[in-house]
Amino acid sequence: MLTDFLMAIAMFFLNPVFYVALFAATMLGYFRVKKERRIFRTRIVYGGTEFKRLLKDGWLYALILSVIVAAAGLAVPMEWLIALSIVSIIVMLTGFYHLASFVYLASASALVVWLFEANDWTINLGFAEMTGRGLADGWLISVALIAGLLLFIESRMVEKSAAAAASPRLHKSARGLRAAAYISRRLWLIPAVLIVPGEMVSEYAPYWPQLPIGESAFSFILFPLVFGFQGRSKRTLPVYLYPKIAKSVAWSAVLTIVLALFGFLWQPMAIIALAAGVLFRLGISLYYAQKERSGNYTVTPQAQGVMIIDVLPGSPAEKMGLVRGEIIRKVNGTTVTNETELYEAIQLNAAHCRLEVIDHNLEMRLRQHVVFRHDHHRLGLLIVE
Repeated sequence: MLTDFLMAIAMFFLNPVFYVALFAATMLGYFRVKKERRIFRTRIVYGGTEFKRLLKDGWLYALILSVIVAAAGLAVPMEWLIALSIVSIIVMLTGFYHLASFVYLASASALVVWLFEANDWTINLGFAEMTGRGLADGWLISVALIAGLLLFIESRMVEKSAAAAASPRLHKSARGLRAAAYISRRLWLIPAVLIVPGEMVSEYAPYWPQLPIGESAFSFILFPLVFGFQGRSKRTLPVYLYPKIAKSVAWSAVLTIVLALFGFLWQPMAIIALAAGVLFRLGISLYYAQKERSGNYTVTPQAQGVMIIDVLPGSPAEKMGLVRGEIIRKVNGTTVTNETELYEAIQLNAAHCRLEVIDHNLEMRLRQHVVFRHDHHRLGLLIVE
């Protein structure tokens, strides 16, 4: 049993998806920092953030997903997992994170498996043989349910970290003024326990429930499920946009799961569930992309003060509680309208900096902080002017 258990874990580390995900996350951080340094001459957060979040964010959800899949006996064929690995690697290497939602990856992989079956294709990949599999075995029900569960996990991830991952970019508004938009790109890894054809379950737990997919014996396997997200905001601050997107994605996940459950009564409902999940997820992306593209920039120069594009982590500005999109109206009692006036006013009393700030609700609040010699000379603020 110990040998089978170790083999199930080893399959995770032998899967190239894991290593491509590590590389892709590293590259996300590298190119983000490179872009931020070119625009602002400093980075917002350190370049290893994407790598860190890839490994850290998904562990709790991985445990919950594994328990649900194992308890429900949602078995999937190896043909689909091989196709999923290939599709996931292609998306990560091309950087098309618009298409990295798991419902896209799962559906595309199912389509590949069907095409291989319909055309009697076979490809020897060296480590495995890629073949097709018929849809009559009922495995699409498991795929649709897992896709729905991952879609719900995606909604939680987007709500939790998409806004924090948003990196500012400078553009020109319709009036020719400098304005800021935000690009959020994230990749997540879910190390999930899946049920596949094999001997482990049948040998050590013969009465373990499994969804029949044309096989009589099954095993557990630890598999790297990956999915990603990309969004752009300009008319809405990320902190307000991405919770709305997350809520919409969560409802599409519920729809996908409910339709997939009807597959137990009529198997074609699994296909409908995947199609509905893809269409609704695509509709959400297109709706919010068009909405953000058509509106005015929310972070632009302001007559009543200077608007904050971003705040550097650990800086005096962060300690004062300043956030993106707020407007600094006065510094040490002096009205400021640009960056030069802002830092000249700070020097009036650098030891005790006092700011009047207009928050997102257009309400005035006061912030103050003692500025030490070792603190960032610009308070850690990126502003638009």
